[in-house]
Amino acid sequence: MKGNRHTAILDIITKYAVDTQDGLTERLRERGFEVTQATVSRDIRQLGLVKTRGSDGKSRYTPPGTLGKNFVGRLSNILRESVNHVDSAENIVVVKTLAGVASAAAAAIDSMEHAAIVGTLAGDDTILIVMRSKGSAETFRKEIETLL
Repeated sequence: MKGNRHTAILDIITKYAVDTQDGLTERLRERGFEVTQATVSRDIRQLGLVKTRGSDGKSRYTPPGTLGKNFVGRLSNILRESVNHVDSAENIVVVKTLAGVASAAAAAIDSMEHAAIVGTLAGDDTILIVMRSKGSAETFRKEIETLL
């Protein structure tokens, strides 16, 4: 549920200029998520969302480290096109990709700046992601699967 909500939040802030927690809460409720302001506040912190000023001068929530408005779509495309399988064991997530594209997929994962990721290591067709805990590994695995 949390992974789906996080995916929805990223989709919402990519499509709409949301500048308040109330605005984000309202958009999530329109999509069928029963959330409180406290939950949305926690989600914003966990996703590392930041407020940036757009070309129109108005502030809005954006994912950390994003340069473009289609960040979530590009991330999803990179992962969708390159990832074959995702698994987790203890605090490690293993992502199997097409041959030769693990580095690109790992860069996409790194750009998420996910607070629970300690680090990533990419080979030719495998990414090793070290997470802070067993629970965060399982949650992250599910989040990646929802992006696929």
